[in-house]
Amino acid sequence: MPRYFAWLGLSLLVIVLDQITKYAITHSMSFGQSVEITPFFDLVLVYNPGAAFSFLAHHDGWQRWLFTVLAIAVSGWLAVLLRRHCAERLLPLALALIIGGALGNVIDRMLLGAVIDFLYFHWGRHGFPAFNVADSAISVGVALMLWQQFSPGARHSAGASARETPQ
Repeated sequence: MPRYFAWLGLSLLVIVLDQITKYAITHSMSFGQSVEITPFFDLVLVYNPGAAFSFLAHHDGWQRWLFTVLAIAVSGWLAVLLRRHCAERLLPLALALIIGGALGNVIDRMLLGAVIDFLYFHWGRHGFPAFNVADSAISVGVALMLWQQFSPGARHSAGASARETPQ
């Protein structure tokens, strides 16, 4: 059980880092403002009422509640999986990152009706949609889950520790 709370602590750390960075950006920049950091990276302040890649961003507002409920439900389900696999290493790391990222964005949706995004990578006029720390944690968590599922060594060791862990 102590490992479970340590993994939840990582989720909390992601939430705190996400909210601190969003606070810093919103208190130092104006909406739409862009600050060039490198030729391929800018800090920008944008609000995304949709999901990843602004999916459903141009709708009436119902998506705010859909994505909030969905993120809370998925985070709850992932917390159950986290408890079952807390003795492992890779899968709980992935789950903790996803939970923290999802709940970090839920805070924005509840307070603002949209998610604050501010990291913008681009090459000339071609760019990746702006994102934030929570989105990064979700992306890394999903990548780790995929690695765990498709890597023969990681999958075997995860299965071994799951069998050794009393349920």
